[in-house]
Amino acid sequence: MDENEQRFLCRPYRDNCIIDNKLCNCPCKDGIKKLSWKLTVFEMRDCMFNDRLSAGKQLARRLSHYRGDVNAVVLGLPRGGIVTAYAIAKELHLPLDLIGVRKIGAPFNRELAIGAIAEKGEGYFDEHLIESLGVSKDYIARTVENEKRVILQRLKQYREHCPKYEIEGKTVILVDDGLATGATMKAAIKSVHAEGADRIVVAVPVAPPDTADEIRAEVDETVCLETPPFFAAVGQFYEEFSQVEDEEVIALLRQSRRPN
Repeated sequence: MDENEQRFLCRPYRDNCIIDNKLCNCPCKDGIKKLSWKLTVFEMRDCMFNDRLSAGKQLARRLSHYRGDVNAVVLGLPRGGIVTAYAIAKELHLPLDLIGVRKIGAPFNRELAIGAIAEKGEGYFDEHLIESLGVSKDYIARTVENEKRVILQRLKQYREHCPKYEIEGKTVILVDDGLATGATMKAAIKSVHAEGADRIVVAVPVAPPDTADEIRAEVDETVCLETPPFFAAVGQFYEEFSQVEDEEVIALLRQSRRPN
């Protein structure tokens, strides 16, 4: 996932605020009910993983039953998810690829996901949130087209030397470095379903409990190492969570395709 994507505990919108992507009526100031409450949340920060690679190695141990499976392929969600996916693919001796997905942010705050779009055009949209925020159809249509262009530009760059693996009839292991709202993962699930995947597995190091439950209901198998109740952003659970650049994504894809 994009390291800037966060699960906003409370953000102002007109006369209300948003908690966990749902409208509430608390009289909060500057998006936080009380400063002391905000500090309490961040004081509970618990770094569960050293970095994305170490998180991927931990996931690989929980996915050991797929080791060497000739019918399985690992797909990472760019950009951070590619690093975690690379570790899994390397440990399990599986092919590595990626799936192009982009978040659709709310007009007043692009970090608040109201949906996501995948490379083949499949999308997931939180209709309840869209209606609650009064987001126009025109805004969604324009944003979707913009994000599609970004996906295609990045895929052209990524796949220049690493052609796409066919996933029809395959077991697809979808990997991200963590989930917040789960919007991008839900779009990815719809996309691989449309491409004819036989079995879909989602593997992530961390996600809020409700997001993990929602994902679990949509796929054949879910591996989520941690589901902390206090969740502000994926990065809070990592010691090192620097931005992953396109060059690193390309290097990992190339490295994964070199003969052992």
